Amino acid sequence: MLFKSLKITAAVAAGALIAGSALAADKVMLPKTLSWTAYNVGSTGYSHSVAIGKTLKDAYGVTLRVVPAKNDVSRVLPVIKKQIDFSAAGSGVFYAVEGVLGWAKPELGPQRLHMVMSSVGKNCLALGTAVDANINTAADLKGKRLPWVIGSPALQTNVTAFLAYGGLTWDDVIRVDVSGFDAAWKAILNNQADAMTSFTTSGGSTTEVSASPRGLKWLSTPHSETENWARMQAVAPHMAKRVATVGLNLSKDKPLECGGFPYPILVTASDQDASKVKNMAKGVSEQVVNFAKAEPSASGWADDRQNFQWVLPYHKGAVELWKEKELWTDTAEAHNQTLLKRQDVISAAWEAMSDKGGDDFKARWMTIRAKALTSADLATIWAK
Repeated sequence: MLFKSLKITAAVAAGALIAGSALAADKVMLPKTLSWTAYNVGSTGYSHSVAIGKTLKDAYGVTLRVVPAKNDVSRVLPVIKKQIDFSAAGSGVFYAVEGVLGWAKPELGPQRLHMVMSSVGKNCLALGTAVDANINTAADLKGKRLPWVIGSPALQTNVTAFLAYGGLTWDDVIRVDVSGFDAAWKAILNNQADAMTSFTTSGGSTTEVSASPRGLKWLSTPHSETENWARMQAVAPHMAKRVATVGLNLSKDKPLECGGFPYPILVTASDQDASKVKNMAKGVSEQVVNFAKAEPSASGWADDRQNFQWVLPYHKGAVELWKEKELWTDTAEAHNQTLLKRQDVISAAWEAMSDKGGDDFKARWMTIRAKALTSADLATIWAK
């Protein structure tokens, strides 16, 4: 199964130290000015980007221009068009590569994005529930009020995945339409909804709910519940098992069995210059100790936190660096080749679709996409 293995690849400590020492003598060679898009000001992605930019300036004299963007399209398309070098993106890039959900539109379609590296933190993406809603398991969501964020397929999919974990669908709950992520949490605060997904380290609205009379409790998704996890990953293949020790109401003494995905995810166009990509990854890798001092949550960029078997293919420039660091395994290579093949199959299906108009466009595209993947013996997630 294509996305069966989503385990984080960790380096052997001694090997990593030797590789790191060997690379330290090599100078990072980057343009004097680089640019990447990120989430809006105040977001984790933006904060990480600014902290990384400062260390790149201090260490190498490189100016990193961070461009905040409000949605996945405005973060991704400038990178594809080579107007911006990289994007510190979120899980929405998975949907972009797959050409599904909000990307299944004539003017968009599948995007040829490749990974450089990512931050895998000690937090997780969990379902936060109001304590007074008495939601102790995912099955308890039946009959509860859940936000549906209009125009945000990524957030909609996150909630749908937790419903699937509990063997439920949207038909089993009361859908509450809201305008955005903050509005969803305000709905919980105002007793108009009962649960919503969030990273455990998000703060802001989640902190408000936690401090309110309703209270906040994170829903555990025990790793031993394999059938539940299989249903969740059928909806959201980018979700991987994780134990969170960082976040609101969490600690090493109060961990949470949960799931998550990398964030931010540094991506670039598949045809981006390999040397630029390699040196970008190298610069971030070498400076993580420094920028994590200013932004502790950014420690997830460290070499031993990289996931080389996630759902996006790695850029050849990045692969070259990880090979030099002796972190890239035969298993990672085989997984990457499968993902590159998948991207080729989806892109070819899109290019071969002659008629990209009409009200039935999305249904036709999803059928064509599923047929192409099936013919290539690849997983047909999001077949509808």
